[in-house]
Amino acid sequence: MKPIQMVDLKTQYQKLKPAIDKAVIDVLESSAFINGKPVQQFAEAFSNYLGVKHVVPCANGTDALQIAMMALGLQPGDEVITPSFTYIATTEVVALLRLTPVFAEVDAKTFCLDPESVRKAITPKTRAIVPVHLYGQAANMEALMQIAEEYNLFVIEDNAQATGCDYKFTDGTVKKTGSIGTVGATSFFPSKNLGAYGDGGAVFTNDDELAAKMRLIANHGQSKRYYHDVVGCNSRLDTVQAAILNIKLPELDNYIAARRNAADYYDAAFANHPNITTPYRHANNKHVFHQYTLLLEGIDRDGLNAHLAAKQIPSMIYYPVPGHKQKMFSSFNLADVYLPVTDWLTERVISLPMHTELDEEQLSYITQSVLEYAPATAPSPKKGF
Repeated sequence: MKPIQMVDLKTQYQKLKPAIDKAVIDVLESSAFINGKPVQQFAEAFSNYLGVKHVVPCANGTDALQIAMMALGLQPGDEVITPSFTYIATTEVVALLRLTPVFAEVDAKTFCLDPESVRKAITPKTRAIVPVHLYGQAANMEALMQIAEEYNLFVIEDNAQATGCDYKFTDGTVKKTGSIGTVGATSFFPSKNLGAYGDGGAVFTNDDELAAKMRLIANHGQSKRYYHDVVGCNSRLDTVQAAILNIKLPELDNYIAARRNAADYYDAAFANHPNITTPYRHANNKHVFHQYTLLLEGIDRDGLNAHLAAKQIPSMIYYPVPGHKQKMFSSFNLADVYLPVTDWLTERVISLPMHTELDEEQLSYITQSVLEYAPATAPSPKKGF
């Protein structure tokens, strides 16, 4: 059996090696390392894939969120509602821009923003909502967009973990996550479903004026060289990474299918286990499984983690400390923030290996190892929050 990786990028690369090597060599030979032709080609191709008018490539997913917030004109003191149960970049940018993060609760099944918690968090200072499509599952965008329209708020979708996810509205309309809100942002970090071989990101929108602002901001605020109209930053997707993404984008739907197949195997192995809840799959969206995350009840998570490590199986806790309990936000006086679902989840989630190259032998070994530590005959506590 091949060694098990949390994400097996090497095997994935080997399957595309001739095309990727040629694409990289072509960039080296052209010497157009910044804003070369592949960058524009990727922006157009990704725009078509997402079904949005404008894609603005940038240096990474964190910059993508920052550029979006700057372009929307958010000002110090403005409140931005986000989940606490997410990677820190989502809320780090809020604080970096001297905005005020307001942490809302997540849904216990989907792990994504709970619309009713968002509604309760709105004040006269609220300007934006940042739903995170966590682990590859879409947030309840229909409800969130209704709330945003009611209160005249921006919606900035953090789509870093859900590129390729389809969201279905009650009227039957289907859109890609990231294309629904005012603006979407994503990361091309190598482990993402659509990953480069270094850092990269993008923002996208159907708003012409907003797209123009984001292009300015991402390039030092320049309307033309040496003429700076607004305060911006230096955030570019380099040509080598764009060339690689041009090769990988046509494979994205195949990658998602492979992840879903692995998730199906996991689901079947843990079906009806009294102490393990497999990822919820909401009927209105197609989970793309950036992560495969179990919810444990009555199982020692640290013990399971150690057991898997001893068997050469990686596992991860995404995320052990929620945002509202991070030291970096201590100045925001969050001691009274009460998010019981978030706290409950941080104590119970564990993610198993999930990538495009998992084979049946590996999946069998992983699931058998989990069940060896936590047999399905164990006493059953009450499941659910």
